[in-house]
Amino acid sequence: MINVPMKSSGPLNSQTVMTLNTIRIQGPKSSHNITSVNSAKNDITPSVEPDHVRTSAENTSAPASIVTSSTPVAEKPIPPLSRQIQKGQKAALSENQISPAKIYAKLGWNVTNAACDVDVSAFLLNNSGKVIGDPWFVFYGQEKSPDGSTVFSHGQGTDREIISIDFTKLNPDVTKIVFVLTIDKAFEKNLNFSMLKDAYVRIMDESDTELVSFKMEEYYSNVTSMMIGEVYQYKGAWKFNAIGNGVAKNLAGLCELYGVEVV
Repeated sequence: MINVPMKSSGPLNSQTVMTLNTIRIQGPKSSHNITSVNSAKNDITPSVEPDHVRTSAENTSAPASIVTSSTPVAEKPIPPLSRQIQKGQKAALSENQISPAKIYAKLGWNVTNAACDVDVSAFLLNNSGKVIGDPWFVFYGQEKSPDGSTVFSHGQGTDREIISIDFTKLNPDVTKIVFVLTIDKAFEKNLNFSMLKDAYVRIMDESDTELVSFKMEEYYSNVTSMMIGEVYQYKGAWKFNAIGNGVAKNLAGLCELYGVEVV
């Protein structure tokens, strides 16, 4: 079981994962009250179609009024995407049949409603499509995987957030890493992915050369979490899959989906 913390002061492990951020998080978080974590976050400076399976982490109440913000929407330009593929397509990350030792998944987007606060998370999965343990996902509140292979960071320039993956450190039980975009407080504010645009992910090597990229063209009004893409291992080599589909779940719902037990 795992608390979903805000900003960690060090790497998570089985001894510390339940006690992080005790100042900001009063008591254990469940799929019912995990949204309070996102409230604390705001105080810190800085391959399926959408489903509707109801879980405790989904919005099953009457729709709230849509929250809009009077703050001007600050847009970022889309970087050149030189090796772009389309939704549903797959591409090898290898050059001359040699997979890179390290990659950077650089993600960006723009919003049409400034109330949309978008976050990136990455789930490290096994062959069954589940995390290999509760701490095996990274996001704004848990920036590094237990093996040190996968790291969350804020982007620079056109990229808003970055997930770096060092395959030489990656636990061998991890065969897939999925990149997910979520909207903070989407259920409470009645926000959804139709309020986003220009969402992309580009996979770069250590020389900052693009290996593959994907820019979304479809934005669903019934989606609050979007699986934009994933890297996965196939016959010993790593490939990228452009997903571009989502679910009506919040962060707690994603944890349930991928096998993380939230308390």
